[in-house]
Order: sequence, then C-alpha cells, then structure tokens
Amino acid sequence: MRFSLASAAVCSIATVASAAAGCAQRPAADTAPATAGTMLTASERAQGWRLLFDGKTTAGWRGYRMAAVPDGWRVVDEALTRVAAGADLITEDEFANFELKLEWKISEGGNSGIMYRVTEDNEASYESGPEMQVLDDARHADGGSRLTSAGADYGLYPSPAGVVRPAGEWNAVRIVVNGAHVEHWLNGQKVVEYELWSPDWKARVADSKFHQWPGYGMAHRGHIALQDHGDRVAYRNIKIRLLP
Repeated sequence: MRFSLASAAVCSIATVASAAAGCAQRPAADTAPATAGTMLTASERAQGWRLLFDGKTTAGWRGYRMAAVPDGWRVVDEALTRVAAGADLITEDEFANFELKLEWKISEGGNSGIMYRVTEDNEASYESGPEMQVLDDARHADGGSRLTSAGADYGLYPSPAGVVRPAGEWNAVRIVVNGAHVEHWLNGQKVVEYELWSPDWKARVADSKFHQWPGYGMAHRGHIALQDHGDRVAYRNIKIRLLP
C-alpha cells in the first residue's frame, strides 16, 4: 500500500517530561524487550496493568468477525504467533482509553500491524482502526516510505528511521490512546504523536485511502487487533492499563 502524502518530520530529542511538545526517550529500563515469559511485575500490578495474553492459550482473543480464534494463529514459545492463513485477531474486550505494551518479532520481508479502537462494522479491521505498522523495513517495499514503515501510524503519520530492530529480533511497543491523543513508542523512543479528529488528522485521512470509510478512526472505544498480512509474526508480553 502506497500513499502520496508527504512525510512530516518526527523528532527524538525531547525528554519524557516534555513529551507533549515532541518526541522523547524512555528510561533505559523500558528500551530493551523483556526476556521470554508472560508476567506482570509487582509495580505493574500496583499501577493497574493486566495481561491480554497469558503466554499459554488464546483465551481473550478471537478472529475478526468470528466467534473463535482461526487455526492460523497458535501459541509458539509463549508468543501469539501467526503461523498460517487465518484472519486478523481481536481482543474479546473493547477499550476506550488505555496504555498498551507488547513485543513483536517479524519474519524476513514480513508485514503486520497493531490496530486500536477497531469496530466490526466493516469488512476489514483496518477500515475502522488506526494502525501502528509492524514491518521488516529492510526487506519489505513499505519500508521505502516513512509513512508505511515500522512504528508509523499507517499511511498518515511517519516514523523516524533507525529505531526498528531487524527481522527476527524482538521489538518493544508502547501505545497510548487517551481521548483524542495517541502516541506510538518503539524500542523506548516516541516515534509518532497525533490528535485524532483534529484538522490535521482529518486532512491526512482525506488524502489517504482511508477517506472511503466514513467511520475510520471515529470510534471512541473498540477492540485491539493483530493483523494477519500473510507473513509469520509473533506477539508476546501483551498487557494493558486502562486510563481514566
């Protein structure tokens, strides 16, 4: 998928305290993916985090517009893994305002995505939910544009180069969705920040493929989706914290 919308620069020099004004670096403890294993720390429990994936079963998930998890998704080495053709996965629960953390690992040349506030009113999950791109930038054609590279808000807001790790390595993600405010963090760096429904966002949507779906990005709550784009991809340590 290609878009003609010009890239906007995304900085990476601000501190966490000034994150609202631009990009920021996370503390070192948050920059490296966790070791294998699905768990919550005592601190995370105290802060209200809960697991969306137990590392052993597909409980809490189902296929998009399906009653069960399609066979193409399996639990492999404590990771929710797309191993064969199936469909996008969505959480059984819906979420409005939240902070999501997870790790992903993509195959060579692979493509996937993490979508949020997804509804089931359309044929595909990407027709309603904004997407954080999951990609092997080095080997997939979408890596040729920052608008469609790993970490980007797909087709709308670009991500900076040099943040994603190579295919076969784990990448740490943090997504904040709070009212209209959205942040994408990749490997400890804030790579995207935008305001849903703002004049800028509406202009970008109007200049993209998403203009053909009037409900795109408009839902105030919805499912979290993991995209089946035809390639092997694994997700682990998936956890969420609700925001007021």
